[in-house]
Amino acid sequence: MIRKVFSLPHDFHLLIIDDGSPDGTNIIVKNLMNVYPERLFIQERAGKQGLGTAYIHGFKWAIEHHYDYIFEMDADFSHNPNDLLKLRQACIDGADAAIGSRYSSGVNVVNWPMSRVLMSYFASVYVRFITGIDVQDSTAGFMCYKRKVLETIELDKVKFVGYAFQIEMKYTTIKHGFKLVEVPIIFTDRTAGTSKMSTGIFKEAFFGVIQMKINSIFRKYPEG
Repeated sequence: MIRKVFSLPHDFHLLIIDDGSPDGTNIIVKNLMNVYPERLFIQERAGKQGLGTAYIHGFKWAIEHHYDYIFEMDADFSHNPNDLLKLRQACIDGADAAIGSRYSSGVNVVNWPMSRVLMSYFASVYVRFITGIDVQDSTAGFMCYKRKVLETIELDKVKFVGYAFQIEMKYTTIKHGFKLVEVPIIFTDRTAGTSKMSTGIFKEAFFGVIQMKINSIFRKYPEG
């Protein structure tokens, strides 16, 4: 992942958020930081604090370092580093945020069991039904944000920490009046490691969408 990102025809920088991973991620990254100085960074946190808090930590770091385009992606090759260029270009062309979308041009998922594909696809159908937002892949974890979007969203008030975090970020982006577009990608599931999906995470997403919609009725969002 690291070498592929740095081999792209653009000067991408890479921040790794490590929540005490037992596989030695921090040691590997620190060694590679000597190979890619001022381009590769790591932030280490104690224990597992949740997917959403890791992304927010990374967003704040990127804002503090004045990056204009801020990405989130998995580092297990389920998200193709080459697609970073497409997401960035979508924002250059006028979007405020771009989604690497698995479902905006059919179902583009490789190596997932059909049960997982159906659960993911119909989760987005459910989100559209409850919230009314026109997003085909609301649970996608491959995003590009312009800095102004993340500066506008009150990151400390983002409630969810599991996969509902992805839904909340897209919903909040739209409610602030920002333009969100979907860029078709092919998602290829990891060949090593295990998914963090669990019953608790699924319940958070299912009931959280309803709660999020109710809360938004009583909240006035400023224009982006």
